[in-house]
Amino acid sequence: MEAHAIIEEVEARRAFRAISAEPVPEEVLRRMLEAAALAPSCGNNQPWRFVVAAGQEALAGLRAALTEGNSWARSAPLLIAALTKPSLDCRLDEGRDEALFGLGLACMNLMLQATREGLYAHPIAGFAPRKARAALGIPEDFVVAALVVCGYPGDPAALDERNRARESAPRERRPIEDFAFRERWPSA
Repeated sequence: MEAHAIIEEVEARRAFRAISAEPVPEEVLRRMLEAAALAPSCGNNQPWRFVVAAGQEALAGLRAALTEGNSWARSAPLLIAALTKPSLDCRLDEGRDEALFGLGLACMNLMLQATREGLYAHPIAGFAPRKARAALGIPEDFVVAALVVCGYPGDPAALDERNRARESAPRERRPIEDFAFRERWPSA
């Protein structure tokens, strides 16, 4: 392996939508959650909380919360609600509530482990938070930041035309110069 190579799971991870209904084994889910637990957080507060929906009732509730644009996720055998609340982590000056940052780090660890396990893990924001909260019994003071749709690779032919095209489209990313600046913020 080259010293400058990107970590394999980082390079391989994509927001695929063709997900099989094949169940995810409990030991695989456990490793994903263990990876999430290893994420860094302010003061080691570990502000992340996850509600795993793998049973029919919880899945039905979350599936009902999905927006039409995420209808592809209804076949997934595993939906994970990622949540936190500001009081679970450092609350610093100038609105720097660290809870969402920590939750994001934990989600990324979870998704990278899922990728290593041969799963697709696709985070989405296209859902009705109130419906998701009600379906899973989540208290009102928690922010349901995302759902992570997880499952083994499925058949792209089962997707609508738009999503089928997205499944095989080249991965697009901004050039580094568009988001990383040296020494100082760029002037107009």
